[in-house]
Amino acid sequence: MDMKSIKIDNDMDFKRRLLWCFFWANRKAIRTEGCAPFLIEKIVTSEVTYAPEPGKKLRLTTDILKNIEKDMEVEKIVKFKIGVGDENFDISFQTKVFSVSTKRNKEIEEEIIESLNEELKRGKPKICPSFPQRIGIDIQI
Repeated sequence: MDMKSIKIDNDMDFKRRLLWCFFWANRKAIRTEGCAPFLIEKIVTSEVTYAPEPGKKLRLTTDILKNIEKDMEVEKIVKFKIGVGDENFDISFQTKVFSVSTKRNKEIEEEIIESLNEELKRGKPKICPSFPQRIGIDIQI
């Protein structure tokens, strides 16, 4: 699978980095998918694969975030399957490298990477204040 990637080489903590990358994936998908929910369908760490229970949303709980962070600290790959409407994303993080692949609209991949890169150049990555709650993560931004 061909993925677009970017190295995020700044001092942003891993939760903010994760959230920021998800934010841009969601923001670019809105153009074609409207306000469809951002659904984390699967998370694969070195030790555990997480999937939502039938009829429930997979949330980024403290325990799941700890497992993700543990893998990222030792340069293991953490993979995510995410759905926004009819668009599906394969996203991975390894250390400070974020990679994305889309199923339907391949130009979204490039747009996400370009947006991340532009914000890194400006030095202040931004996240919409309501986004963490929307995707089920409890952190303050």
